[in-house]
Amino acid sequence: MRLAALLISCAMPAMAQDFSVTQSFSLAQPIDCILGDTCYIQNYVDTDPSETASDFLCGSLTYDTHQGTDFGLPTLIAMEAGVEVLAAADGTVRGTRNDMRDVIYTDALSGEINGRDCGNGVVISHDDGWETQYCHLKEGSATVQSGQTITAGTPLGLVGLSGRTQFPHLHISVRRDGQVIDPFDPQNTATCDTPPTETLWANPIDTPQGGFLASGFADKIPEYEMVKAGTAGVSQLLSNTPIVLWGFAYGTRSDDVIAISFSGPDGPLFETRDVLDRTQALTMRAGGLNAPDTGWQSGTYIGTVEHIRGDTVLSRQSTQATVP
Repeated sequence: MRLAALLISCAMPAMAQDFSVTQSFSLAQPIDCILGDTCYIQNYVDTDPSETASDFLCGSLTYDTHQGTDFGLPTLIAMEAGVEVLAAADGTVRGTRNDMRDVIYTDALSGEINGRDCGNGVVISHDDGWETQYCHLKEGSATVQSGQTITAGTPLGLVGLSGRTQFPHLHISVRRDGQVIDPFDPQNTATCDTPPTETLWANPIDTPQGGFLASGFADKIPEYEMVKAGTAGVSQLLSNTPIVLWGFAYGTRSDDVIAISFSGPDGPLFETRDVLDRTQALTMRAGGLNAPDTGWQSGTYIGTVEHIRGDTVLSRQSTQATVP
């Protein structure tokens, strides 16, 4: 069965449903990673029926008509290493697709994608009208077939870059009787000041509204593509080249602050605070110094990056490199 025949129109916002999340249906984490460490949540369901997008926390981690939850990997290297997509609940496989290539989407690929935005994927039917759909799997990685009965935690394939996507991630959509359900707010009761008290997740999942994916030292401001690939950081610096510290963050908003600082063997050397002027899904910032005439002192250099919103430090990372 072709997965294309199973796709649901991506125009329905999540709506309040007549059911209790205390019933038997619940979801296990659908990706084999550690949230906040080896993976993160880039996007949630868009809960705003207008052209203005909003996630269930009234935040910016979504986009207009987005119908699922995106569990992202921080780099392409992480994708190449292989991260399993897992069935979130017991059920029966309704369809799969497995032959689309892994490539960062551009408008030039619209003809190749041809409406198959999900890329490689799996659709699973569950009891009582529930259904889950898993998108953007790595080419050739799907390990299940239509009609197969599976249990929660069964490997379905690997996180990839197929379909309409610009970063490696698993997109999971949850539906009941064809209606999109936000697993973080299935009753549609959350407000900006009151998070939902119940979710569909069998185990609680943290929902930070931003943070760092990676940071590192370099001898120049790194190319953005290298940062996304996971190849920008170095562990050793030369005494006569610049020292640059960079940070790669997600979920940044206008007026957020990215603070960058590093110290050397003799103490603090550099500090800057960059106030952001727009909301972005992914952001890279860097700062540094040219080498002094006498060269950098041999030893360990320690860098710290902070993502700050108002009075709250959303995320902090430290890294280090040595000058021989």
